[in-house]
This record gives sequence, structure tokens and C-alpha cells, in this order.
Amino acid sequence: MKKQIVFAALAVFVASGAPAQGFKPTRPIEAVVHTGPGGGSDVLARAVALMLEKEKLLPVRMQVVNKPGGNGAVAAAYLAEKKGDPNTIGFFTGVWLNNPLTSVEARVTLKDLTPVARLVLEPAVIAVKADAPYKTLPDFIAAAKQSPGQLKQSGGSVTSRDNVVRQLLQRNTGARWAFISFPGGGERIAALLGGHVNMMVIEPAEAGEHIRAGNMRVLAQVSEKRLPGFPDVPTLKEAGFDIPAVPQVRGVVAPPAIPKENVAYWEDVFRKLTRTGSWRKFLADNQFEDGYQNSTELVKFYDEFTDRMRGILQEAGIKLVR
Repeated sequence: MKKQIVFAALAVFVASGAPAQGFKPTRPIEAVVHTGPGGGSDVLARAVALMLEKEKLLPVRMQVVNKPGGNGAVAAAYLAEKKGDPNTIGFFTGVWLNNPLTSVEARVTLKDLTPVARLVLEPAVIAVKADAPYKTLPDFIAAAKQSPGQLKQSGGSVTSRDNVVRQLLQRNTGARWAFISFPGGGERIAALLGGHVNMMVIEPAEAGEHIRAGNMRVLAQVSEKRLPGFPDVPTLKEAGFDIPAVPQVRGVVAPPAIPKENVAYWEDVFRKLTRTGSWRKFLADNQFEDGYQNSTELVKFYDEFTDRMRGILQEAGIKLVR
């Protein structure tokens, strides 16, 4: 009799869809990024896809989908249209939080999507072509002052860290140079290496191979302290420029209205990823800071980051609409 009761209870447990089973994807995952090939989000998403496969943390393939345009607005809108889809995620950056502050057209914000996890905090460097005449950032600033508006910087959107750093430096020094926006990181780098622009603000992950190959020279670091990979390169403040080190964040969101078990699944996947040797090596190779937060912590971070960036954007002289 006792055995019959146990078997009956087990049958009810299985039939009810036990919570322990949870969600598990059965078809390829779409990983949406707002940059073109070679951009920071594209590089991160493809690296994550490879690591998840190597560490056997995902039972299906992850396919990166590039949705550039609108300073992240196109990618965010695409995710919003996937409401309830458990097989789609997106890799966001700080521009997804900044853009709604400066653009009335940005109708979808990160708060309209489902938070999953924060992954990394990312510094940046200011780089020029290796054979450029500028040995230091003060050299570049002096040249920009001598020829106002003639030098050029390649970058992303007007709300990207690239342009915010430019605006802060210009207000701090009185120098002026042009900002040329490109949709993808590969195009921004090609413009610099091809001699079409004179400078760029770039993440070490994007610039790494070109720096190691001797194609780029790093003038300064956009960080609070020197990175292990650039021990001899000064931070902005060490170079004599008293401006904030504009933060960059990268993480994962999902479409609106996905089931709770889906959020729990992705949280678990990315928490496990951040504990692997593959992830630690990736952070070290790309000069990233491990910034893992779960979905609850990420919601609080949204507000903290937005408040900080609102102040920095105002200091940079960028008009806010929210």
C-alpha cells in the first residue's frame, strides 16, 4: 500500500510539471546585439556563445543577431516585439540606458525588458594609429587646439561613451575636434587604421589584437586605475585631465513577459559561466572587470547607473529629454 501511495505521488509530481524541471531551450537561441560585426557587444556575445558551448552550459546553439541602428533602439524594439519568447536574449550596454535620456524616439527602455544579469564592467582606452605624431593625450589636445575642428575621432552613437568622453575633454580643455559616427566597431577601427580619422575611444577587447600587432598606440586609459595590460599608460586624471571615468556596463536581458522559470534558467546559466576558467581567462585577456549581478540586483543598478550618467551627460553639455 505504501509503495502505491509513493508511486501515485510521483505520478502527480511529474504530471504537474515539477518546478525542478524548469525551462530548458530546445531550439537555437537568438542573442540580439545593437552593434554590427566587430562591435563590442558583437564580440562579447560571440565569445559568450563559444564559452557556453565549450563549458556545456547550454544544450543548443546560440546565434548572434545584429540589429544596429538608433543607438540601441532598434535592438531594444526587436526584443520588445519578441514578448514572451523564451528563446531570445539580448546583450545590452550602457547606451541602452543613456539613449532614452537624450532621444524622444527611444520608446523602449531597459525597464520595458526583462532583466537577467549584469556581466562585466568595462574600461576603455584612447588610441591613435601607431605612426601618428601624438605620443601622449596632451599632444593630441594641443594639435586639436592648433587646428580647431580639423582632427577627427571615430565612434559610435552620440550617446556612446566615445562621444561623452570627447565632450568632457573638449569642455575641460577648450579643444575642438570632429566626431564621425559609424554603426560597427570594425568600421570605426578601419577608419583609424586607414588614416581617415585621428583618434578613437575603444574598449580593450576590440583594440587588443591591433595593439598587440603594433598598429595602435594607447595614449590614455578611461578608468579609475591603470589596467594590468597597460601598466605604463596613464589614466585620464594622471594625464592631467580632471574628468570622470565614464563607466561602461554589459549584461543580458530578455523580452518582456517571459516566465519566471525562464529568468531563473538564464540567471543560473550566466552565474555558472562567470565561475568557469574560460570566463576568468576571457576577463583577463580583455581587461574586463567581473561585474556579475543577478536580475534583482540589476534592476537596482539601472537606477544607480542612470542617475550617474544623467550627471555626466549634463556636465558634457548634452541635452537631456528625460
